Amino acid sequence: MNEKERILLYGSNIWYFGEGMLGPLFAVFAGIIGGNILDITWAWAIYLIVAGVMIMVVGRISDEHISKEKLMILGYVLNTLFTFSYLLVSSPEHLFFVQTGLGIAAALAIPTWTALYAEHEDRKHAGFTWGLASGESSLLTGFAIIIGGLIVNFISFKALFIVMGTVQIIATIVQARILKDYKKKKK
Repeated sequence: MNEKERILLYGSNIWYFGEGMLGPLFAVFAGIIGGNILDITWAWAIYLIVAGVMIMVVGRISDEHISKEKLMILGYVLNTLFTFSYLLVSSPEHLFFVQTGLGIAAALAIPTWTALYAEHEDRKHAGFTWGLASGESSLLTGFAIIIGGLIVNFISFKALFIVMGTVQIIATIVQARILKDYKKKKK
């Protein structure tokens, strides 16, 4: 595994760990802020619809106009900011706003990460490297859900969002190392 592939894999694993802590607790949180089943449905649908539309747009833009590395890092930064924004959510409408932001962040990070990972993969071991990317993200998300549940159960949602955002800062810093190589490539 080459250095760029390792940076992308480790950064995404850290991100999945941070993101995964909320998991099924999302529904509990939405209920605490006054949301009902339809609000939870709308919040999750907003995220998926925004992400889906914007992923196609960003995929196109990243091929023609702006570097994939910069778009990916911007997605990680926005994701971190919107994760911390959960601390300010006090109504379903606030949650809809945060979910929209997270959808945009995902759209910036997902297609660009995938394209960069494919660009730097070890072609002789493509099945293994993609297996690592998928398998590790699932494993880490599973562990993260357990940790997230423990944090909420014994401390609070506020503590969870602070931990999640902090983990995502670390993921962003790890991924930003890819920019070092991008700057060399431009020169």
